[in-house]
Amino acid sequence: MARFVLRRCGLVLPSLLGLLIITFLLIHAVPSDPAAAMAGDAATPEQIARIRAQYGLDQPMWRQFLVYIAKVVQLDFGESAFSHRPVALDIFQRLPATLELTFCSLVLSIGLGVPLGVVSALKHNAWPDYLLRIFSVMGIAVAAFWFAIMLQLLFAMNLAWLPLRGDLSSTMTRPPAITHFLVLDAVLAGRWDVFGDALRHLVLPSITLGLGGLATIVRFTRAGVLDTLQQDFVFYERAMGYRRMRLIWVFILRNSVTATVTQIGLLFGGLIAGAVVVESIFDWPGIGSYTVNAILTGDKQVMLAVTLLVGAIYAGVNILVDVVHGMLDPRLMDRA
Repeated sequence: MARFVLRRCGLVLPSLLGLLIITFLLIHAVPSDPAAAMAGDAATPEQIARIRAQYGLDQPMWRQFLVYIAKVVQLDFGESAFSHRPVALDIFQRLPATLELTFCSLVLSIGLGVPLGVVSALKHNAWPDYLLRIFSVMGIAVAAFWFAIMLQLLFAMNLAWLPLRGDLSSTMTRPPAITHFLVLDAVLAGRWDVFGDALRHLVLPSITLGLGGLATIVRFTRAGVLDTLQQDFVFYERAMGYRRMRLIWVFILRNSVTATVTQIGLLFGGLIAGAVVVESIFDWPGIGSYTVNAILTGDKQVMLAVTLLVGAIYAGVNILVDVVHGMLDPRLMDRA
């Protein structure tokens, strides 16, 4: 197992380096001048040149890249050109909010998607199957920003059941930041009023972010279960008199979720990337809104750091998915 994980980690490093090179080239291909933006509209050419030299923007691109790589190896992602704070510190403070939203969305997608996929397969070509297939297509096709706005209009503005934006009401005092996850910190501090309010704020953005993942998991679980139902061992176990529920939720499901587990791993990274839009709409204090502000202001240090972070999360989740595959089917571990 350890050798398998180390081999996968060794393959990750070239991928991250390639991702960083492509991102660096794309960011510098955009015709913008961060030094001029930082200096302001009334700045003189001398002031702009001084800022450009201060941040190394007057150096050739290859030299800027080598300097940046040397800093990244030391976990130094530079200083934000606009907040004048270390980028690593900003990300550290905002990442827990994004992970909290991502985990809630993923739990929602898995908790509903797997059972619905099983039901859809067992009711193959019946009305529940048709309804779930229509839902899965709509869930993948619907635009996240439109769905978010519709949820806000209905549940926050018209019915006033749920909060419109943010992660906590302005009248609430935040608990001590022990884990930096608001829900967990509220539990650890015994602040059940904050816990309930934080959960209410999580509902709409979690549903918005998790809709596409839910539809995807339904489709892949349905396909996997339908394929497994045709296997010989299923007919044998039915003939042996296995209880239906045990046969479905233990033997059939375990042999059907390989593709689903792969999609769950990809969805985790996709949810973090998709949080850019959702967090902006719901004013969620995570790295998504932070990235949008960086793009609008041309903050290249932030854009590079967030891209590398998302790539590293993708890579880590893919390694975890491979490990889970090996646990479900040890033969895969032997082949790797």
